[in-house]
Amino acid sequence: MEACGLQQFCRLLRMVKRLKISVRQLKEAASRDMAVRVLKHATVRDNHLSALCLSCTGEFPLFYAGDDILRGVEAVLQDEDSGLSLREVDLRDMPFTLSDALVRSLAQRSPGLRSLYINNQTLVCNVTPDTVREVLASCPGLRTLGVFYASLSEEVLAELLCPQRPPFALLELFCERSDKYVSTVSDELWVALRERHPVLAVNVVLNHTLPAKKFLKILQPSLPVRELELLTYTYLVDEVRFAAASYSGTLEKLVLQTTSSPELDAALVGVAECCSRLREVHCYCVVSRDVVRAFLTHCSQLWRYTLKTQKEKHPWTCTVLK
Repeated sequence: MEACGLQQFCRLLRMVKRLKISVRQLKEAASRDMAVRVLKHATVRDNHLSALCLSCTGEFPLFYAGDDILRGVEAVLQDEDSGLSLREVDLRDMPFTLSDALVRSLAQRSPGLRSLYINNQTLVCNVTPDTVREVLASCPGLRTLGVFYASLSEEVLAELLCPQRPPFALLELFCERSDKYVSTVSDELWVALRERHPVLAVNVVLNHTLPAKKFLKILQPSLPVRELELLTYTYLVDEVRFAAASYSGTLEKLVLQTTSSPELDAALVGVAECCSRLREVHCYCVVSRDVVRAFLTHCSQLWRYTLKTQKEKHPWTCTVLK
């Protein structure tokens, strides 16, 4: 965007309610600087901004960790002259390691937050459970939260059990190698959370860096899983059987990256027979025709799927039913 065009655009930013800033050329410092400038103009005092999404795509400079973008965002959040008061924040597509300071500033400046996603799937999670607990305490109306599993603790989830807290709707969890060092949430606590928040749904992503021995420790039976992504490239037959047995009443989306086997085919048929609420299933390995037939027969709400009976060139395309 030319300087004159940006100047004219910035005059209108105070009227914007929902803003998505997408940095598409990360190799260009000017592009990253412009993104911060737009954010600063959108958060001037007396603005109308209520929803913010920051997204970064394209090639990264060598050893680039997003420091200039993160510093710019943090400066805006800590600027007492800004009129920041957000209700929705989505940082899932900003692939840089977020800090405690940034997340805390966000919560302190926007106590009216209803939705916060900081599960951006970076290699390292630096947001501690204490910070997430502070976010929940600072934002009593928060109903949707996306975090790394490593940022959870039983003390964090206990905050959701407070009697005065309004209904909590969605928890998104990204699980990766850091989780081998943390304690898993007990099934008893998930039972308590389901009783306290009957509409609670949980979306879970298990990354390939997570040790296999942690899979079923994280996937507790009473976890109200709505979407499950097992992106591990490992043997997942036990996990698929567990999902069919434990999440039959809640599971709506299943994604697998694993290896083919007759045992996996049988486990997937079991999912189709048990999980009638499934709307999507995507399996990135070859399956039998019986698997495809089972999902089409038993899952009446299925609207798209990726189930291949023979290998195709990457990327595999999904089939849309309705």
